[in-house]
Amino acid sequence: MSKLQLDSVQKTYDGNKILNDVYLQCSTGEVVGLLGRNGSGKSTLLKIIFGTLDADSRFLKIDDRVFRESKIVSDIKYLPQDSFLIQSINVKNTIKLFLSRRCSRIVLDLPLIRPLLSERVGHLSLGQKRTLEVLLLLYSESRFLLLDEPFNGLSPTSREVISQLIQDRKKHKGIIITDHDYRNVISLSDRIMLMDHGNLREIHDPDHLAHYGYLT
Repeated sequence: MSKLQLDSVQKTYDGNKILNDVYLQCSTGEVVGLLGRNGSGKSTLLKIIFGTLDADSRFLKIDDRVFRESKIVSDIKYLPQDSFLIQSINVKNTIKLFLSRRCSRIVLDLPLIRPLLSERVGHLSLGQKRTLEVLLLLYSESRFLLLDEPFNGLSPTSREVISQLIQDRKKHKGIIITDHDYRNVISLSDRIMLMDHGNLREIHDPDHLAHYGYLT
């Protein structure tokens, strides 16, 4: 089992403290749900973990390796809200470009993907692009995944399939997930964290979310 630990994260925008000494950990074999109102700092935190956004302070450790400066860590994959796919190539070549030969064969044969293999990425719907992006991360070699709005635009059928694959693939990965579909996040998560006024709180009972004004 591998463990990602993030500690002492602070981030200030225009004099406003967005993150206040945040601590978060995630181990392979678990899904950590990250909840919070819009603008609470969830996406900011994920970008800081991945290394594409500088923090005022950050301490990141994966097992015994410490990363003191903000930089992209190869053992972490990040799903941003905006698409990262190359629009001009088809789905089949996209999968082969991003994944190992073994994992490519698995994804190429998935029922969600087979009808799309000859389509250019730029011709896919928002939900189809999102499905492909999530699959590329789930079947990557990285041990830790940061999923920001993975269910955005997905059909109910695709959402159900992706949810099941997240549960299956967590055997090999640690996954931190945030999404407006908070019910799905709660059902998928082994642990739930709530971003509240710059602080990150562990929620042991989903019913307690109302206490912090997240559910009304």
